Amino acid sequence: MADTSVAESRNFTVTDSAARRVSELLKQENAAPGTRLRLAVSGGGCSGFQYGFSFDDQTTGDDRLFKNGEVEVVIDETSLDLLAGSELDWVEDMVGSSFQVKNPNASSGCGCGKSFAV
Repeated sequence: MADTSVAESRNFTVTDSAARRVSELLKQENAAPGTRLRLAVSGGGCSGFQYGFSFDDQTTGDDRLFKNGEVEVVIDETSLDLLAGSELDWVEDMVGSSFQVKNPNASSGCGCGKSFAV
């Protein structure tokens, strides 16, 4: 029997709000069919790691896809180690609107929400 706790811990959720926004952006960019939002983690930022967003129509062998409806988010295995169990959301409030990653692995983050520490 497979250990489901490992699979569940490597899960990533794309909210309905984030999926709608990605879909809108893909239409605005006249993106080619098969284009996905790529979320990656890299070293840097004021807290040690930072999130990076881009559109990509290519995948590699270490990429994992996460879907909400027709929208796909691609994350490489190394980034997924730091994003496991996270949620991508699109938040609109009085101060502005942005993608936010709700990351249970982050021990701290910066005020802008674009970098974090583990």
